Amino acid sequence: MITPGGPEPDGRGASGRATEDERLLRSVEDLRTIGKDAWRVFRIMGEFVEGFEEMSQIGPAVSVFGSARTTPHDPMYGLCVETARQLGKAGFAIITGGGPGIMEAANKGAKLAGVQSVGCNIELPFEQRTNDFLDVSIDFRYFFVRKMMFVKYAEAFVIFPGGFGTLDELFEALTLIQTDKVRDFPVILVGSAYWSGLLDWVRRTMVAEGKIDAKDLAGVLVTDDPARVAEEVVRRRRERQAHLQLP
Repeated sequence: MITPGGPEPDGRGASGRATEDERLLRSVEDLRTIGKDAWRVFRIMGEFVEGFEEMSQIGPAVSVFGSARTTPHDPMYGLCVETARQLGKAGFAIITGGGPGIMEAANKGAKLAGVQSVGCNIELPFEQRTNDFLDVSIDFRYFFVRKMMFVKYAEAFVIFPGGFGTLDELFEALTLIQTDKVRDFPVILVGSAYWSGLLDWVRRTMVAEGKIDAKDLAGVLVTDDPARVAEEVVRRRRERQAHLQLP
């Protein structure tokens, strides 16, 4: 039995090709999935192991997010290249989703700075090409495994204008900070004109109605200056090192 609105009988969505995430999230009422979920744990475990082994060799890094639809002619593309370049010059590798748009711009900036340029690619129902500026390219089938890598191996999130996926990463980071799952973790929004409306709504609605506290936004920096991004990430890293007495 297939529930209304769920996967089509052949397991393929509207795109015509089922991904591992789609198969994993099928309704339990689809009798063909019974008995398979337990075995899928081994594939998920293997994906975590591969990701941990690859990512643990990178060193200090920053995860950069933004729209895959941003073209090289968009001012945000050039701004992202320069931001990543300055982060690289400050000693940080750059981690992205490995695709086009802002991801490509960030990886390009990493290459210009001579630091590790990392792409954590995801299986999608449509083909998404990896960009040409990657030193390390890791393929993931499951979004939640990939998202773990973005947080675990990053010193900060730098977020450019983007869509649902970008907002997903932003709000996941803010949730982890709010619940003390991660500490001293900078979240930097680049593109003040783009983000101002969202932040105004958060303050005027969510904070005003007591759904979150004003302090939950205290660690969010909004800027249009690549140098300011690098300075903030460096400053926060130094503070964290001093607190933990790390080398």
